[in-house]
Amino acid sequence: MPESELARLYDSLRRLRLTKLLERVDTLLQEASQQDLTYAAFLDRCLAEEVASKTDRQVAMHTTLARFPYLKTLEGFDFSFQPSIDRKKIQELASGRFIEHAENVVLLGPPGTGKTHLAVALALKAVQRGMRAYFSSATSLLAALTKAYAENRFEDKLKFYTMPKLLVIDEIGYVPIDRHAAHLFFQLISRRYERGAMLLTSNRGFGQWGEIFGDPNHSPPRSSTGSCTTV
Repeated sequence: MPESELARLYDSLRRLRLTKLLERVDTLLQEASQQDLTYAAFLDRCLAEEVASKTDRQVAMHTTLARFPYLKTLEGFDFSFQPSIDRKKIQELASGRFIEHAENVVLLGPPGTGKTHLAVALALKAVQRGMRAYFSSATSLLAALTKAYAENRFEDKLKFYTMPKLLVIDEIGYVPIDRHAAHLFFQLISRRYERGAMLLTSNRGFGQWGEIFGDPNHSPPRSSTGSCTTV
């Protein structure tokens, strides 16, 4: 390729902000010449490089925005350590269909059974599929809702927690919830209903949820929390 054409190509790539392709264009041109690629095949390879790069950057950005406490994967989960976990069910959840259908999932089990690891791993799978996710402990989320309510910003905070396709709320039941905070929490549940999926973890069974939310005589019906995976 003449130097003038190559210079125009570099300039065009810079203007279009095709940064990955700008890094790789010399190598791709050399490979195209050596392999005698068709124009279509060369263009396809160039675009594939740029799409992969942009996808990687998007996943990295959404992973940061998700506010995971750490990064854990399903591949790194030791199912042999927790044989009571239904591995097929977890793999089914990893497909993301429950997120697409705006369903809710609850992971129940005593401390140390890997609930948070699984919650992070499932949310990370969603992010890698291009979905927005957000992770929060129940304590932090309720504190944020309560603070926003006191500052007349409650509606804005509800919108913030409603935006992600998947909202993960970790450790429900570790700290008692007063009635006011419970009321704010159920407003969030109502706002996300059939709009976005939630993944909740708790060390308390459904029969104890009334106590968690300050009303020992009542507990939320299972239908209000969607499908349930117990670990």
